[in-house]
Amino acid sequence: MKPRLRTTVIALSFASGIAFAAEPEFKPLFPNEGPPAGWITRHWGDLGLPAQGSPVWSVKMGVLTSAGDRGGWFVSEKDYGDFEIEYEFRLGPQGNSGFALRAPATGDPAFAGMEMQMADLRYNPQAKPSELTGGIYRAIAPTEQVYQPEQWNKVRLSVVGMKLKVVMNGKVIQDTDLATHDEEVIDHKNNIVPKIKDRPRRGRIGFQNLTRAGGQVEIRKARIRVFDPTPPVD
Repeated sequence: MKPRLRTTVIALSFASGIAFAAEPEFKPLFPNEGPPAGWITRHWGDLGLPAQGSPVWSVKMGVLTSAGDRGGWFVSEKDYGDFEIEYEFRLGPQGNSGFALRAPATGDPAFAGMEMQMADLRYNPQAKPSELTGGIYRAIAPTEQVYQPEQWNKVRLSVVGMKLKVVMNGKVIQDTDLATHDEEVIDHKNNIVPKIKDRPRRGRIGFQNLTRAGGQVEIRKARIRVFDPTPPVD
């Protein structure tokens, strides 16, 4: 997080009577080999349902990789509010993934919470700008398309209060106030869903695998630091 933004957050915390601890450090999201503890596989369209088939996510040589059936989310059991995350991802020619943030324990993360899309351009050539990599799915298009097919793509995403910023491959592609986004959003069943400004400010994080043609999703170097406030000391 840039110093100016962090200073603003601290100033607002004092004004509201909330205290923050010292500047938090990044911690690895998947520090151990094998299936990560504290994470679960869930249905691609509703985190309240079990995953379809038998998807498996596991870390091998520092890389989190999906395996088995497509069509699911791999999400944290823990909720996150304000945080900054860094990771790298790689997809195949028919790759389709996403990063869920502030997603409730039930419902589709893309519409009940938020999803930053991660998809190869060949997965859906007719995709709208907000459905391409870096978009907040079906709501906020990235400022430019910087996805590198079949290569490692580096992401740094921060969400503090209603401020969202995403840097991908060294380019700022999202830098916005979520409170200003009252665009109408339509889900996959053609239903109108809550506007971005009305979405939860806390929830699960996770990664999706909707890749076709037997491809899988790869994640590496994932680390996170949390800016959630702590109660003031009397």
